[in-house]
Amino acid sequence: MSFSPIPVFGELRKRLSNWREDRRPETPTGPPPTESDFLRAKASLERLLLTNILPFWLPRILDEENGGFHLNHDVRGTFRGEFPKSLVGQARSTWFFARLARSPYGDRTHLDAATHGFTFLRDRMWDAEHGGFFWATDASGRTPTHLDKHLFGQAYGLYALSEYARAAADPPALALARELFLTLDGHSHDPVYGGYEEFYRRDWAPVPASEPSYMHAFAGVKQLNTHLHWMEALTEYLRLSQDPLARDRLLELILVQSNAVVRKTTGACTDRHELDWTPIDVAHARTNYGHDLENVWLLWEACDAASLPNGPLLDLYRTLFGNARKLGFDRRSGGFFYTGSPNRRADIRVKIWWVQAEALVCALLMYRITGEASYYHCFSRTLDWVLTHQADWECGDWHAVIGEDGAPAGDKATNKNGAWKTPYHNGRAVLRCLELLEPLIESDATSDDKP
Repeated sequence: MSFSPIPVFGELRKRLSNWREDRRPETPTGPPPTESDFLRAKASLERLLLTNILPFWLPRILDEENGGFHLNHDVRGTFRGEFPKSLVGQARSTWFFARLARSPYGDRTHLDAATHGFTFLRDRMWDAEHGGFFWATDASGRTPTHLDKHLFGQAYGLYALSEYARAAADPPALALARELFLTLDGHSHDPVYGGYEEFYRRDWAPVPASEPSYMHAFAGVKQLNTHLHWMEALTEYLRLSQDPLARDRLLELILVQSNAVVRKTTGACTDRHELDWTPIDVAHARTNYGHDLENVWLLWEACDAASLPNGPLLDLYRTLFGNARKLGFDRRSGGFFYTGSPNRRADIRVKIWWVQAEALVCALLMYRITGEASYYHCFSRTLDWVLTHQADWECGDWHAVIGEDGAPAGDKATNKNGAWKTPYHNGRAVLRCLELLEPLIESDATSDDKP
């Protein structure tokens, strides 16, 4: 039997390199950020939005023939042909263009794109017989292909309707958002244990607990990820509607996302739970750093919308961020790895586009909250990673996955958009970070200690 030492030594070198990286200081160090740092970050974010993200998506993804958005392009932006339309992809895209239209960087073109998406959601994906949205249709939108109802998809439907109603000042869109909220709440809210049961038939009949759902779990499972985005949707719906029932439900979701899904002994969250919020298979749970960071800043937004002080949750925010930074932050190159076992350094060490997006917002928000420079340096190093590696400056938008070798990785190396990859994560992150920077720039510019 022959023996080749090269792969063995290569793996050893890799492990040694990772060990050395893990011995680096946990917290990025450096002087406090200055006005020039804030202005440089703003310029970088504007460059990402205006010359990298937006040119890739519009007008490329508009389906002028069938309505909605084409979400099937390769890494160079070449359309691969007709593809089924998913509620998640269509709603996320609609939300982004509506949100962009409300920003200083949007214009009528973006509101028109949001209207284009809203019309498809309302006319092709809405279930006129039973309420709620279908999970997916064929490419034309005329034939539903996945008729069952999952809270994750409905959450993005509510998110898109709420943002569009706000951007377009459209009462019918708000009325549809209210109908969706009441339908979901009436059928799936869990008054015993809190939160929501996630998976139902088209007519809202229960699904057997052993049947797989659309979200890679089984019916009867409550997921952090689903409730996280339902909380996100209710946050925006409450801001728009001031619905007292929506506020009650949002307060409940704040409890869920700040307590039920948090494992206090590890400082991380678990994703899958029984109906009573007992975590499933904790021994083999994975820490998803992107979800933990996203949970922090979406909790902040939810408390703000519900007029609830964030102070009592600040220790939790520090804990979740600190654990993600300790175990998931790439101390050598910047940015965050994907996942790891609880209390251990990341072992799936690829860089996913949406994880970097959530890290940007969370780190900058934590700096805004605390004024501690370590959070800003984490934001800055993650932004540097995105600018240097994740963003595709040749073909547009961000690479979905970057491997440890710095090159696009896996099957997603050939895809630039799809049912799950839309302008939502990175577009939302850039817009939110630009908002967070503005008061920092203004405050620093008017500081009394400036010469």
